[in-house]
Amino acid sequence: MSSAKYHDFRTRVIHECQSPADWEGATLPPIYQSAANLHQTAENLSDTFAGKTGDHIYMRLTNPTNQVLEKKLASLEGGAGAVATSSGMAAITNACMALLRAGDEFVTGNSLFMSSYVLFANIFKKYDITARMVESTDMAALEEAINDKTRFIYLETIGNPKMDVPNLGKAAEIAHRHGLPLLVDSTLATPYLCRPIELGADIVIHSTTKYFSGHGDATGGVVIDSGKFNWQNDRFPDLKPFIDRKGPLAFLDKVWREHHINFGTTQAPLHSYLTILGLDTMALRMERHLANAHKVAEFLTTRPEVKWVRYPGLADSPSHQTASGQFNGQGFGGVLSFGLGSKEECFKFINSLKMVYNLANLGDCKTLIIHPYSSQYLSFDEQTRQKLSITEDMIRLSVGIEAVEDICDDISQALDTI
Repeated sequence: MSSAKYHDFRTRVIHECQSPADWEGATLPPIYQSAANLHQTAENLSDTFAGKTGDHIYMRLTNPTNQVLEKKLASLEGGAGAVATSSGMAAITNACMALLRAGDEFVTGNSLFMSSYVLFANIFKKYDITARMVESTDMAALEEAINDKTRFIYLETIGNPKMDVPNLGKAAEIAHRHGLPLLVDSTLATPYLCRPIELGADIVIHSTTKYFSGHGDATGGVVIDSGKFNWQNDRFPDLKPFIDRKGPLAFLDKVWREHHINFGTTQAPLHSYLTILGLDTMALRMERHLANAHKVAEFLTTRPEVKWVRYPGLADSPSHQTASGQFNGQGFGGVLSFGLGSKEECFKFINSLKMVYNLANLGDCKTLIIHPYSSQYLSFDEQTRQKLSITEDMIRLSVGIEAVEDICDDISQALDTI
């Protein structure tokens, strides 16, 4: 089915890359649960290894179910191609490692998902790679941190859990002025709310575990290449053989050929299938996520027990103006954070909730809550926690698609206990 007829995201997210004629009339792709693929002749297998055919060889390399997801997500983001991975962190690691060598540096905002921070600040350091961290919304600091060793700029569309929103258009201008690509983790926004490539980003990364899947039943990630960055500059001499092979998609080819298949970060076909299934309702779910989150954020500001609320949809948020111009007018995200004064009050509040789930995930259709300081950031020293704005009184709330009145009622009765 051609996607040319459809312009509205709500239609495209369902019909993009559908191919029932190739699936014996099924409206969802088959799950190709096979470790390897049969070739009828020795010549065909040899040609496939040589890249002369598009046939499949081994699941770790390519898989038909995964390719449907890759094509669909690339199209929804306005990209030229994609590689689906086993998790969001696999996508982040592969994208970064494809551009980094020992002695290199990159510039990143300091508002980062916990595992991204550990990867950048600790693990990369062991390989003589330096992440220069600056305030995510400070574009002057971002540019000042660039030097001759810099290989890319990395930002999150909405910082997790700080809830700040960097100006991606300005960041892209800075990156391109210095011959650098802009990499964006857009997990919390999704292409329903914001498409970074349209704002100038070159590479978009998602944890598909979150809103794409939407039901807490599948893990995965994706690296999406805009196909627009010119890799033929002095900062990327190691991309030459990939440019010769794939031209504008040199980066994606390097991600796949050099890292994805050798690090073994393949997404399970069943998880790709579940994510494709989730995409059918993503637009509808996002409408409710965004509407509910805004109402919950406003409700929290009325409660005296709540000391502060961080949500870009609130008029007093430092990121409100940037988010208003950068997002599509449908909302400001489905996640927020707020403070209750102390760790003890946070624990009492969480333990008093009756409907909201206390677990380490977000983007589920259910409302989820976590105390980051004592869980995800438990092993961090106090100085690092403060640098990342992770305080003892912080609670992160991923607002689900239940009736917002029920969400607020559950929060209200739990607040009454502290």
